[in-house]
Amino acid sequence: MTGARDRRDLPLAALPLLLGVHQIVEAVVWDSGGGSGPATLVWAVIALPLPAVWVPAVWVPAVWVPAAVRCAAPPDARRRLAFLLALGVATAAGLAAGIATGPVTAAILGHTVGYSVHLSHPTVLVAGYLLATVGSPLLSGDRGLLALGAVVAAGAAVCFALWRLEFVSTWCAFAAVWSVLLLGWLRRRPDAAHSP
Repeated sequence: MTGARDRRDLPLAALPLLLGVHQIVEAVVWDSGGGSGPATLVWAVIALPLPAVWVPAVWVPAVWVPAAVRCAAPPDARRRLAFLLALGVATAAGLAAGIATGPVTAAILGHTVGYSVHLSHPTVLVAGYLLATVGSPLLSGDRGLLALGAVVAAGAAVCFALWRLEFVSTWCAFAAVWSVLLLGWLRRRPDAAHSP
């Protein structure tokens, strides 16, 4: 977050901190052998609605990744990002409902952790989640964010393929790489990147 030169970049700059907390939580889930304990629930809250949703002080959904990208995007791109923001809110509501009605469980699957959350329309929610979180940087109108979006899209596909094979859990390493790329983007930003 210290690399942010403009307050509009702070929500994006905070994302690596959230990803780091998430990695610590998953280590606790892994160490406990999975199950349905508090760490599993915290993992699900961070992994599912939170990246699609920004929770400012209380659990009232307002979209995190799409909102953060919209904040950092050039003024002329913010209008087209409003749809992805609304999509993120709707997706987050569905994901949060699945978590709230439970159960949320985790199981060690080979060299990965598999999580189970009962979702009413999983295909629709996953599609909405990916469109909101990956689509936002791709439509941001900022070259650096577009590159980050391309990395996120490719990384999501690779992580999913490796997870399905139960080969190795790669999302933590991917989150670290993305965080370093985000830091580089923040450092290259001019002091006054956009108008208020």
